[in-house]
Amino acid sequence: MSSMLSALSQWLVNPRRNPLARLHMHAVSSRLRKYGLRYDDLYDPYHDLDIKEALGRLPSEVVDARIQRLKRAMDLSMKHQYLHDDLQTPFRGYLSDMLALVKKESAEREALGALPLYQRTIP
Repeated sequence: MSSMLSALSQWLVNPRRNPLARLHMHAVSSRLRKYGLRYDDLYDPYHDLDIKEALGRLPSEVVDARIQRLKRAMDLSMKHQYLHDDLQTPFRGYLSDMLALVKKESAEREALGALPLYQRTIP
């Protein structure tokens, strides 16, 4: 019963499967674009260890660009301003594929009963 509820909750929040989640993602991303952010910038590496692992696997240029976007968004928010229209970029995801791979690997390790490769903890 709990696995069925877990599968249902995963379907509800997955924008690739649920059209309502996709509409929500595009509505949020259009508001984030005003600050120069992408939807994947909202993922918090301190909340989920898989996100932290996925960010660690990405190239350093992608992670550095993410940090710069977050800094610029905080600065614009403090100034009560929006990013100029010519600087707003269209929605593109960069973390979803790597995050899906990390979750698949951890589920496979758990299904096989293997010990984790490393001890992960949230600080």
